[in-house]
Amino acid sequence: MNDRRILVTGGAGYIGSHACKALAKAGFTPIAYDNLCAGHREAVQWGPLFEADLADRARLLQVLRTEKIAAVMHFAAFAYVGVSVRDPATYFQNNVVNTLGLLDCMREAGVNTIVFSSTCATYGTPDRVPIDETQAQRPINPYGESKLFVERALHWYGGAYGLRWAALRYFNAAGADPDGAIGEDHEPETHLIPLAIQAALGQRAGLDVFGTDCPTPDGTAIRDYIHVNDLADAHVLALGKLMAGTAALQLNLGTGRGHSVRAVIEAVERITGQRVAQRLSPRRAGDPAELVADARRANETLGWRPALSDLDTIVRTAAAWHGRAAQPRRAAV
Repeated sequence: MNDRRILVTGGAGYIGSHACKALAKAGFTPIAYDNLCAGHREAVQWGPLFEADLADRARLLQVLRTEKIAAVMHFAAFAYVGVSVRDPATYFQNNVVNTLGLLDCMREAGVNTIVFSSTCATYGTPDRVPIDETQAQRPINPYGESKLFVERALHWYGGAYGLRWAALRYFNAAGADPDGAIGEDHEPETHLIPLAIQAALGQRAGLDVFGTDCPTPDGTAIRDYIHVNDLADAHVLALGKLMAGTAALQLNLGTGRGHSVRAVIEAVERITGQRVAQRLSPRRAGDPAELVADARRANETLGWRPALSDLDTIVRTAAAWHGRAAQPRRAAV
């Protein structure tokens, strides 16, 4: 086994491809494993791509063995909250059953280290803000429930089988690679920053603002935006901790600073020099007014400090990406 070869499930996706770049920069060899149902082949630039489905256990086990994989970064999952409510069966099959299959294949191949892409959706509606890791995890949708199930499975697999694991709970991933190699391209797109940028660039008619009556200073929802490169760096640091012998990590990844929908729109307009046409819509059911991370545990445990996660840098890198993507050019989901 080569301790520098890392299997990255969902490695052709948005966060997965940025993680592959960060791994390569840190001296690892990322091995992307992706069925390309949402990811993009051209986003895999720092190691080989195995085009295969996570549900194909025979193929997965073969790759783990023949590529002499030392550890796994697991990003492959469905992540649309609304779709998960309408079709929970698909979400539990993909996010839970396929992940259990991955863990079983890892055991059979003798791979005992995994960094798992979790989410702040495991907390549901928080008791207080900012949210630290001691708060109760009470998901309010099947997507969050599926991620929490996996976190619990990792805990029990650690105790029974010696699995070393990290569950990294993201807040709002945003931005694009400053070098311009990869960026965010979802279909459909549901994230505020790319939607606002696309509206500013004339790539869509306008932006839906869901609710102006939130109990926040300007009435719009507040979120904690973290640059995707900073997320990727945290994954590499967590991997290093696990490979050095740490048994388990459960960490929030965010900045501790929240930005309202209106603040994001203002930043997009300022940086692009274009107006964002807006359509005011009712608040979405179950949408918390404010989600902000307390990420001090990640800061202290990993020595991690977000370097690119001020709002202007996030918007500037994303706007540069979407400006190029209008050609059209496709890259990471």
